[in-house]
Amino acid sequence: MLSHLKLITTLLPLWLFTTAAHAALLDYFKDEQGGTKWQYVANFSSGVLIILLTVVLVNLLISQRRAYRANRKLERIREELELRVTQRTATLNEYNHLLKDTNRLLEGEIAEHRETTSRLQSSEAYIHCILESMPMMLIGLNQHNTITHWNKLAEQFSGVASTTAMGKNLWEVYPAIPLESKKLTEVVDKGKPVTIKHCQRGQYYYEIIIYPLRDTLEVGVVLLIDDVTQRKLSENRLIQRDKMASMGELASAMAHDIELPLKHILKNINSVAESLERTMMQRSGGESELPNLTLSQQLLGEAQQQGEQTFEVINNLLDFAREFGDNKRFTPIPGLLERTLKLARNLIAAPSGLRFRDITIEKQYEDDLPNVPCYVSELQHVFLSLFRHSLSAMGRVEREGFTPRLRLELAFHYDVLWIKVQHNGVGLSGEEQNNLFEPYYADSIGATPPRAGERLSLSYFIITEHHKGQIAVTSDINIGTTFHLQLQLS
Repeated sequence: MLSHLKLITTLLPLWLFTTAAHAALLDYFKDEQGGTKWQYVANFSSGVLIILLTVVLVNLLISQRRAYRANRKLERIREELELRVTQRTATLNEYNHLLKDTNRLLEGEIAEHRETTSRLQSSEAYIHCILESMPMMLIGLNQHNTITHWNKLAEQFSGVASTTAMGKNLWEVYPAIPLESKKLTEVVDKGKPVTIKHCQRGQYYYEIIIYPLRDTLEVGVVLLIDDVTQRKLSENRLIQRDKMASMGELASAMAHDIELPLKHILKNINSVAESLERTMMQRSGGESELPNLTLSQQLLGEAQQQGEQTFEVINNLLDFAREFGDNKRFTPIPGLLERTLKLARNLIAAPSGLRFRDITIEKQYEDDLPNVPCYVSELQHVFLSLFRHSLSAMGRVEREGFTPRLRLELAFHYDVLWIKVQHNGVGLSGEEQNNLFEPYYADSIGATPPRAGERLSLSYFIITEHHKGQIAVTSDINIGTTFHLQLQLS
């Protein structure tokens, strides 16, 4: 309908102004005389105007209705949009509140995470400080024997920095470690810690503790290598001092136990000898009884001589016991050697029957030797042990015409007193020289411990630990053995 009105409104003016329509319209408005009928013109114009106005009015009504419908739709759309906006705004507000709550929770978690991280870093630094400050080597290994931890003491002992050692095989970094890989495998398999003791006589003592790692994702072990050298040396000092104290007490007790009955024996022998002498003087006329009396007197003289020698041994033992003490004394070593030689002549004998008094003693002492600070009884024990060892070696010589000979030399150079004890008996093999100062060693595989006279571990300890000196041995099987001692003057 609207489209038809638009068409009429559009085509009517065109039709009115076309040539044919214009001519017919002009003829209509003229009379027979050719004059214009203005009444017709006015009516026609009014009709046309009314038609046009009607068309325009209808068109306006239609447009108004369409506008009204459009406005209604727009209103509904606006209301829907406002509703949606309100809903979205409420949702956004809710989301904003949730987001704020979430942000607060995240901030709290972040703060807690930061605090936890700080605590973990502090705890890790504390544990690392503990591991680095431990007074022992700490080495961590995984199941492939690769180093996972290497503390400061491990760096000092091995000379390898931690940055160099980490991630490498243990034996590549530290081949000198006294440990075998099969021992680590055994600890991992059994899951029990193992303690290994390693030492080099007189130099160092180590305790190696191997711990298996438990309740961890990675299998491995931890090595704790503790240097217990000072502790062991202190323990050895106490043990050896106790031994020396026991020896002094034993010597003193033995001497006192023997001294009293020996005095009575010597007194009785003297009484019998004097009685025999008086009897011989009274019976000087009876020649037949004189040989028997002379023999009895001779036997009593020998017994008295042996008793006096025994009494001398007792006095030496008492001197030995009295000289034991906890403090060093400046002592002339030549005089100490002479007293020890005197004691050895009365005490020492070899299993072969050779006695110390039967060997030749050669001495070479420098003049004006200084006194040396020492424990007199301990140093005397060292000399006795060396003399006993030498006598045992000389007693095993089976050559005809052999003359046992012991040579003693004393010299002083560079604040050090040099003592040399040399004998011409059976020398020591290379293995015996290496093991001579060990507490126990065997002459061959499966052999029993060495003879008491050849144990020099206590002598080694006395010289090196108590007197801070040195003792060494040089030997040849066919020539003999020489012991070299050095004692510091200060």
